[in-house]
Amino acid sequence: MANRDGTGPNRMGPGSGRGLGPCGAGSNRGFGRGQGFGRRNPVGFTKEEEKEEIDRILKVYENEIEQLKKRLEELK
Repeated sequence: MANRDGTGPNRMGPGSGRGLGPCGAGSNRGFGRGQGFGRRNPVGFTKEEEKEEIDRILKVYENEIEQLKKRLEELK
């Protein structure tokens, strides 16, 4: 919430944003240093650890895509 008043983006109500904040589905995702994107080998990651992390992230996104598809079908 930009104004911390519960109105959401453009005063359209809570849950009307992209879900990137701490209350949204994206609270644990991102494309910055925490996910390892943008670097070949993030500090402290071996190649095997980086592969495992990328696999974990892919599973998270695949699950999120499935949930979005299910919700889309519910709305039809």
